[in-house]
Amino acid sequence: MKPALLRRFVFSACLAVLPLQAALAAQPPAPAAVTTELRQPFLLGQGTHRWFGLKIFDATLWSTTQEWQGLTQRFALELRYARHLSGKKIAEVSIEEMQKLEKLKPEQQQRWLQQMQAMFPDVEENTRITGVHLPGEGARFFLNDQPLGEIRDPEFARLFFGIWLDNRSSVPALRAQLTGKPR
Repeated sequence: MKPALLRRFVFSACLAVLPLQAALAAQPPAPAAVTTELRQPFLLGQGTHRWFGLKIFDATLWSTTQEWQGLTQRFALELRYARHLSGKKIAEVSIEEMQKLEKLKPEQQQRWLQQMQAMFPDVEENTRITGVHLPGEGARFFLNDQPLGEIRDPEFARLFFGIWLDNRSSVPALRAQLTGKPR
């Protein structure tokens, strides 16, 4: 191949790679808990949850695929809190939101509430809790990339992550930001 033709080929190949490099560079690095749980994680979406105008947390959804495939896939949902909240209150609100999605049996509701209250700590500004959906198994949780525990119940995981990701979520705008799917 002639040198001029070779230079042109190399130049064209470099130009073709630039958009891919830019897209990869635009994605922030995944937290350690996410890279531990998901091989080659992809950032699917980010959003902010507000309650009566007060910022409660920023949410980030990571997946093993580049497109949201629903609550049947393995993914990680990271919540970065913007204020102090008690772990007990986080668990109580979580149960209330799960109950809105589906009527829970009293014993199920009590068991899950106790498990979450035992696991979820009080949070402060910039505290991160990451939940990992384990299809067919349950959910695993991390506090600032350190293991918190897990709840080995697929039904719990479906309803817990459904708070933000189910089509019936009470925060549809946040769901759309995270998944790229309006409903």
